Amino acid sequence: MLGFDVGSSSVKVSLVNLENGKCEASAFYPEKEAPITALKAGWAEQQPEMWWNNAKLGLKKIMTETGAHGEDISAIGISYQMHGLVCVDKEQNVLRPSIIWCDSRAVPYGERAFNEIGPEKCLSHLLNSPGNFTASKLAWVKENEPEIFKKVYKIMLPGDFLAMKLSGVINTTVGGLSEGMFWDFEKNSVADFLMDYYGFDNSVIPDIVPTFSVQSTVSAQAAAELGLCEGTPISYRAGDQPNNAVSLNVFNPGEIASTAGTSGVVYGVLGDVNYDKKSRVNTFAHVNHSAEQTRLGVLLCINGTGILNAWVHRNITPDISYEEMNDLAAQAPIGSDGICVIPFGNGAERVLENREVGCSFNGINFNKHSKAHLVRAAQEGIVFSFCYGMEIMQQMGMDINTIHAGKANMFLSPLFRNTLAGVSGATIELYDTDGSVGAAKAAGIGAGIYKDNKEAFSTLEKLQVIAPDDKNRDAYINAYENWKEQLGKI
Repeated sequence: MLGFDVGSSSVKVSLVNLENGKCEASAFYPEKEAPITALKAGWAEQQPEMWWNNAKLGLKKIMTETGAHGEDISAIGISYQMHGLVCVDKEQNVLRPSIIWCDSRAVPYGERAFNEIGPEKCLSHLLNSPGNFTASKLAWVKENEPEIFKKVYKIMLPGDFLAMKLSGVINTTVGGLSEGMFWDFEKNSVADFLMDYYGFDNSVIPDIVPTFSVQSTVSAQAAAELGLCEGTPISYRAGDQPNNAVSLNVFNPGEIASTAGTSGVVYGVLGDVNYDKKSRVNTFAHVNHSAEQTRLGVLLCINGTGILNAWVHRNITPDISYEEMNDLAAQAPIGSDGICVIPFGNGAERVLENREVGCSFNGINFNKHSKAHLVRAAQEGIVFSFCYGMEIMQQMGMDINTIHAGKANMFLSPLFRNTLAGVSGATIELYDTDGSVGAAKAAGIGAGIYKDNKEAFSTLEKLQVIAPDDKNRDAYINAYENWKEQLGKI
């Protein structure tokens, strides 16, 4: 089984053995972070064809490394960066660069729609404000690039685009539509009221297919180009955060998953329709949601997570490794001797009601603070932003006692893990998995190779358990309260 994970930093490809559930090989391209174009402050765009080229390079590497052939691939699954907008014409040509998840230009469009349609209407039907999501991004294109908008045949999310390149077929899922604010949960259909408000014709919405199903098959053209077999089923597709939950076998109400890559996420499953009245966290259809079974993913997203840690590495500790940087940070005490880092330097933050406050370092004393304090304060600031959002989730009725995560990205840092457990009071369980592996296994469910998620993820390996540090609980809480006080001043 083959899994693709289309991220903003790279495209990762994994080959999973369907007999034992083990990952035979993985590769990602580019090996350095993929470029994000920002022509203006707050903008973020990527070329969809770049994702396709990187997917091909990753696939070629793992097929060569393992000696696998096209006929060995039984199913293909796709995970992708959420909320991006891809526009194509009738010939499936991309009309403009994708406006990706961290682009904030659509914020005023979503806010205006929220106020003019009415908060109660939006929240009860969309479970969110239209905000800075895909529908609002398309509204920006309609107003600012009318000639391009006139040529739009279909709109897609990044995963839909990759599936189109593999199959020649354009379709999407309810989960994808819900993350773009195109889905009406009350009517269980496309959100006509928002489409009408923005002046979109329903024809731009692709055909809807189930998340777990044979959504399309590899075309003759793609098979020849990639060395795959024509007719191989593409049988699963989900945004990166729902898919991260899938990778950790999080399907049921009360289960929690987290990731901390370029952005950071805590994602929990609800069994009842609910939403935050201020729309500071987001509620989407989870992968197993249906009209008969409510399964909603409550998503807390912090844009400035791994991207802040990478910025600190480049600009404060460029001559040492990330592991050495983590060791350096551990030399500073809990609370970083009063330094607070507000980590919101990667666009507007939903948890702050779409305000764009930037990143700031507060409380630096030239006579006592060092690089160690700065690095620790940055990681603590990321953790504190997580906990700030988790408080909102708890107010919605979410019970957060255990956090499931892959042992990757920020969760590789002992300081980050210990601080998150210390402040939240939750036990952290780390697993050997990632998005592309999860997508491959989920494709096995969609293709009927596995009967359910329990069988598909029976081989999921738990690597480590981090319990809250009760001895230092007060120190963690005091540092967090100091951080919240600084945030309140902005």
